[in-house]
Amino acid sequence: MKIIASLAIVIIALMLFRAQWLLWVGDFLIVQDTLRPADVIHVIAGDDYRTEYAIQLYEQGFGEHLFFTGGWCKVHQYQHGEHAEEIALEEGVPLDAIAFDDSEVTSTYMEAERLKAWIESNPYPIRSVILVSDPFHMRRARWIYRKVLGNQIRLQMAPVPFDLTPYQRTWWKNVESRKYVQEEYTKLIYYLFRYQY
Repeated sequence: MKIIASLAIVIIALMLFRAQWLLWVGDFLIVQDTLRPADVIHVIAGDDYRTEYAIQLYEQGFGEHLFFTGGWCKVHQYQHGEHAEEIALEEGVPLDAIAFDDSEVTSTYMEAERLKAWIESNPYPIRSVILVSDPFHMRRARWIYRKVLGNQIRLQMAPVPFDLTPYQRTWWKNVESRKYVQEEYTKLIYYLFRYQY
């Protein structure tokens, strides 16, 4: 009888506080730092709003350089880095403040590797990076970038604000957001096993 009563209390609590629990599930994926100026703002390949937000951060003085990765985009039929450079130039970012690596990448891990290679080949020391991506992507991105870059680079997370993305913080109310959160948890678990070394 006690088990049934305890189970009933749990079910009622879950029903009463459903929105709070669901919000916590999404918020767990979001990592956001109070930004300090960095040597470079790195944009993980994706839609243009990521690039545009990174340009805003650059214009606000948060980064000396913009670095783009991503390779060929099958959806839009362009090279991510080259396309992002075009947007940045149109927004008035000087050419010498823009760098990109359009090597083919198929994962966040590979994008972190491209950033590391660029840092190592850069004639100027890079000691700090601001990372830009979607809000629900940030926890996994932080974990993998720290793993690839090590402790020598100060990493700051700058998720694109929700109002600039197609996603919602109340992710369960929106099909795209719901899909993103579900896929991100799957990828997070996969990464924890795949890159544990």
